[in-house]
This record gives sequence, C-alpha cells and structure tokens, in this order.
Amino acid sequence: MTASRDTSPLPTGHRLTRRTVVAAVGAGGLAAALTGCGSDDDKGSSAPAGEERDTAPEEGGAAGAALARTADIPVGGGKVFKDEGVVVTQPEKGTFKAFSNRCTHKGCPVTNVEGGTVNCACHGSKFDIADGSVRQSPATSPLPAARIRVEGDAIRLA
Repeated sequence: MTASRDTSPLPTGHRLTRRTVVAAVGAGGLAAALTGCGSDDDKGSSAPAGEERDTAPEEGGAAGAALARTADIPVGGGKVFKDEGVVVTQPEKGTFKAFSNRCTHKGCPVTNVEGGTVNCACHGSKFDIADGSVRQSPATSPLPAARIRVEGDAIRLA
C-alpha cells in the first residue's frame, strides 16, 4: 500500500465537498446573471411613470417601432397590447398613459378598456384609465405604470 499525498489547494483539515462545489458554481452563475441585468438606460431618468414626451431621436440609434398611433387610442378609452405586456389609455384628449397589462389580483392579463376602466375578466377587477387605481375589487393594488414616449403621432415604449 502506498501513502497518498494531499495536493489539494485547500488548507489542511478542509475538504472539498460536492455541496461546496455546487454552491460555488451557483454563486458564480448568479453573479454573471446579475452583471447582465444592469442598464445605463436608467441613469438620470426623471420622467414621470406612465408617460414620457420626447421629440428628439434617441441617442445611439433610431427609435423602436411604433406601438400605436395616437389616433388608435380612443379618448376616454384605451387599447391592450398583449404581446408587449402593456395597456395604453387616453383619459383626456392628448394625454396618454400606459400600465402593465397584468391584473394585480392574480396576475391574469387584462382583457379590454371600456367605460373609463381597464378590465380583467378573470375575477372582475377594474382599474382607472387615468392612474391605474383600483375602481372595483378584488384587486387591492393599482396597475403598475409603464413608460411610453409620444413622438408626433406615434406612441412608443420608452
């Protein structure tokens, strides 16, 4: 029988276990993922939530595709954009707001805008088109605001 020599870089008395390896790999992956989540776009933004008016083109490239035309959003109503995850409303002529299209009660997508409210068909919650506040329960929290830009007659996600 030959004696084995410990060539581990760990200090004497410490063992490298499967749990230690898995934890180290997980922590490294988490750090990499979090690094990718940062954005320079958030620096210095002080525009109010829900609406941003901007007539100048974005720095570093052309603005994104238009979500809708201002004429597509009826005064006193709105339109749900399922794929983009937002609902855009026009509570007063020329005032455009945007909110998440997910009901704050159980996360169902809102289905339509009618009668001055954004409506969820799952459980009947209704939200005000001007500020996203709850007009009818069971939801107890307002719809979160989303950011949009109105450029001429185009409405774009900000």
